[in-house]
Order: sequence, then C-alpha cells, then structure tokens
Amino acid sequence: MDENLHITLIYITASDAEEARKIGCELLTRHFVACVNVIDKMESMYWWEGRLESSTEAILLVKTVPSLVGKVTETVKNMHSYDCPCIVAVESKEGNSEFFEWVESQTARAVY
Repeated sequence: MDENLHITLIYITASDAEEARKIGCELLTRHFVACVNVIDKMESMYWWEGRLESSTEAILLVKTVPSLVGKVTETVKNMHSYDCPCIVAVESKEGNSEFFEWVESQTARAVY
C-alpha cells in the first residue's frame, strides 16, 4: 500500500438520527467527507454537570482525509445541538488502498 495514503475516521455523536443525517448531508454536500454512516439508538452513559446521565443518541461515523478534519470539526460544531459535541478523529495508514484512493478522490472536490 502507498505509504502516502491516509484517511481519517471521525466518530461523532448526535442527539438523534435526524440530527446526524442533517450534519452528514452537509458534510457530503461540501465534499468534506466521502462517506457517512449513521447508527441510531445507541445508549450513552456519561458525566454532565456533576451528574451521571444516560441517553439515547445516534453515531455519525465519517471518512475523510487528514487535511479536512478541521473543516469537518468546525462544520459539526456550528450545526450541532450540544454545547460540547463528541468529535474524535483517528487517522489510519493501513487498510484497503482502493478505498483510501476513493476517499481521497471524493474529498478532492471539497467546497470551502
């Protein structure tokens, strides 16, 4: 595999599938990401304002290139209903090189 090929997986939580789809559509429209997966009805448990909370959320898993992580993060923060949205990026250098090339080709058309 070409050692210069890198993609980034970004894990984002949303209040529900509708919010996740809205954010995902915006990211796709702007070509900031090549692919979006929405996983609905995930149970989350967390500390918030000194209390242990539990809620149902949706997961948004997006695939992009490292150079667009900042744009993805900025877009999600501007659209998200949470004060402190979960946005976690993990860079990958290993995997299916054809998929990595496809991600790069789709995000090369990013609209700022």
